[in-house]
Amino acid sequence: MSALPVRSQFPILNRRVNNKPLVYFDNAATMQKPKRVIDAISDYYENFNSNIHRGVHTLAGIATAHFEQTRLAVQQFINAEHNEEIIFTRGTTEGINLAASGFVSLLSPDDEIIISALEHHSNIVPWQMAAQKSGAILKVIPLTETLELDMEAYKKMLSPKTKAVAVNHASNSVGTVNPIREIIKLAHQAGALVLIDGAQGIAHLPVDVQELDCDFYAFSGHKMYGPTGIGILYGKRAVLEKIPPYMGGGEMIKEVTFEKTTYNDLPYKFEAGTPNIADSIALKTAVDFIAEIGKKEIAQYENELLLRVTKALQNLPQVKIIGTAKEKVGIVSFVVNGIHPFDVGQWLDAQGIAVRTGHHCAQPLMTCLKLEGTVRASFALYNTKEEIDFFIENLQHCIKKLG
Repeated sequence: MSALPVRSQFPILNRRVNNKPLVYFDNAATMQKPKRVIDAISDYYENFNSNIHRGVHTLAGIATAHFEQTRLAVQQFINAEHNEEIIFTRGTTEGINLAASGFVSLLSPDDEIIISALEHHSNIVPWQMAAQKSGAILKVIPLTETLELDMEAYKKMLSPKTKAVAVNHASNSVGTVNPIREIIKLAHQAGALVLIDGAQGIAHLPVDVQELDCDFYAFSGHKMYGPTGIGILYGKRAVLEKIPPYMGGGEMIKEVTFEKTTYNDLPYKFEAGTPNIADSIALKTAVDFIAEIGKKEIAQYENELLLRVTKALQNLPQVKIIGTAKEKVGIVSFVVNGIHPFDVGQWLDAQGIAVRTGHHCAQPLMTCLKLEGTVRASFALYNTKEEIDFFIENLQHCIKKLG
């Protein structure tokens, strides 16, 4: 598979940064958007801008139909059993917060919540808050030397007290792909519910929520070639019916009096207020874009890029790769002896190369590794092998000048 025909669909990749061609290796933070996604947003505002669900006029009907088509497209994309299991959110963070907030009603003091040492802050803090409100205890799965989850330790942590397990599909900081099928199966055997943070999995890995049997799966549109400010929380219908609404307001109600309120049916019970209509509609275009290319083809090409950059970095004695799991998404995180990650990032940026530096919203992991941060390069289907080579060449210049 060649990245070049796909690359031509992304207008921003034609621009120059610091008078150099843009090399965008910050895809784990957010992905660039194909022209068709950008056009879908403009089409809504130019041709049928209207609020949805409650209007009887023509524009409201068109907008509502497009909005609900996205819900159906996402249902098919992740193979959810019911379309009402697809909840629109602002992104992965809100999806996890919604689920964690709902869990408070299911937790008792001394119940246990398990997360992992690989988690993004958005899959740590909401569970800390849920534990504080409910009196539950938060436990953390430790890591092996290769920064994979210690599954033997996880098995020992599970007990009848375990009520929730929340782990990512793939780590945003080091790229490790977690064995979520086994994690989910073991948690269910212990009687626990499972949430998967799919922010780094949805655009790169196969996701079939019925086959996985997860209770929740959260992801963001902007990390799958879609717009910012829109995301999805998948939840099993039986679980969603048990937990209370996350927010109150219009749309999530059936009837309101000053004495009491009755809540709407799924999925609207969790979709208070006017949603992000334009970006929700454009999300379908991003889903169609990925489906058109194929997850298998995307994963194969991105793995070729990962292998190429990994081999090149291993040949640089001053560089240490952080995280050497057997299975990774297209993320490589590293440190350079004697050079601060921020300085490496600035040097590369001067050459038009965008990478991420710092703790990557994974401060507990960096503390565990005794690191201030790392340099992270992350790849998407529009990146090229020539860009990898250019990146390595300029990293070598950086080491020579600053090391």
